[in-house]
Amino acid sequence: MNDSRPFGDFAPSGVARWVIDRTRALPEGWAGRRVALILRRLAMKTLKGLPLDLETCGVRMRLYPYKNVCERRILFTPQYFDAEELKILAGRIREGFTFIDVGSNVGWYALFIAREAGASLATRILAVEPQPEIFDRLIYNIRQNPFGMIKAVDCAVADKTGELTLFLDPLNRGEASLKIVNSSQTDAIRVPAVTLLDLLSREGLTRVDAIKLDVEGAEDLVLDPFFRDAPPALYPSLFIVANVPDRWQTDVPALLTGKGYRLILETRMNLVFERNDA
Repeated sequence: MNDSRPFGDFAPSGVARWVIDRTRALPEGWAGRRVALILRRLAMKTLKGLPLDLETCGVRMRLYPYKNVCERRILFTPQYFDAEELKILAGRIREGFTFIDVGSNVGWYALFIAREAGASLATRILAVEPQPEIFDRLIYNIRQNPFGMIKAVDCAVADKTGELTLFLDPLNRGEASLKIVNSSQTDAIRVPAVTLLDLLSREGLTRVDAIKLDVEGAEDLVLDPFFRDAPPALYPSLFIVANVPDRWQTDVPALLTGKGYRLILETRMNLVFERNDA
């Protein structure tokens, strides 16, 4: 259950506070990640199912680290969370910057970029999340920060507009997909869905600077109709796409390179593509 009490009511203390301070100070590398994992397990045993409120890189968030990998990563080791991808994205911020966070989860990308942009650049951010429980957390986190440029959208992005089935992983509430991607996904709900092109049209967007697309293996379902139907003027300058080729039926990197993109970063989690004319 999500808790709407005021931010700060669940400030970490005791062992949890001690562990968080130390895991967040660990350096990059195998040894640091290993120590972080051990300490995280120690802290998780002391928690009692309640959320934790804290500031991360200038962003205030309420986090539930129990059945959401994303929230555990933000809580204990934000320095490891897509650091290279976020650095590239932040480096592209300019006046009128428009960023679409598809599969926003609890809002880390959207809030981080809003913090980086500040209030003076007329930035516009859409944070798109289809799962109701996680969407409520996203909304709560947005409201705790003085960033007026984020709009949360509660729908899935898919290959067609309408109502579709979203499959949930009960062990990782942030992993929801239009595809069944692992055997533990036993829950399913019906959610509204739009194509990426319809989303941009509904929001009145005529230009997009960057899109992060993390929809748990359905990235190909989103990109196929977008590149088939969208005018090139709507192609974003930068795409960050979850790196899950075993889940795709379409070769996503080939699709992107065929549309004038080049791969500029590959990590275990993501692929980052930039348009050649950007």
